[in-house]
Amino acid sequence: MADSPEQIKKHIKLYLLIGGALFVCTVLTVAVAKIEWLDFGSRGFGTADMVIGLLIALFKATLVALIFMHLNHEKKLIYWLFGFGLFFAVCLMLITGLAFSDPVEFEGFFGR
Repeated sequence: MADSPEQIKKHIKLYLLIGGALFVCTVLTVAVAKIEWLDFGSRGFGTADMVIGLLIALFKATLVALIFMHLNHEKKLIYWLFGFGLFFAVCLMLITGLAFSDPVEFEGFFGR
C-alpha cells in the first residue's frame, strides 16, 4: 500500500504505463486482424492471425492480473492457482485449434 506522496506518484506512473501498454496491445490486435501487410499465414484472417491475437490477449490478461489485481505481491498458492488457470486456458485454445484443423464429417457420423 502506498503511504507517501512519492509512492502514490510511483504507482500512478506504473498504472499509466500499464494502461498505455494495454492500449498499444489492443491496437496491435486490431492491426493483425485488419491490416493486410501484417497478415501472417494464409490470406485473410487465418489460424496464424488467431494464434497471434490470442497470445496478445494472454499477455494483456497477465498484465491486468498481475498489476491491477495485485497478484504480483501475493503468496505462492495464488501463483499456483493463476498458473493452473493459464494452463487450462492454453489447453482450451489448443483443443479449439485442433478442432478447426481436423473437423468431424457430420454426414458420415449421422449416417446420411
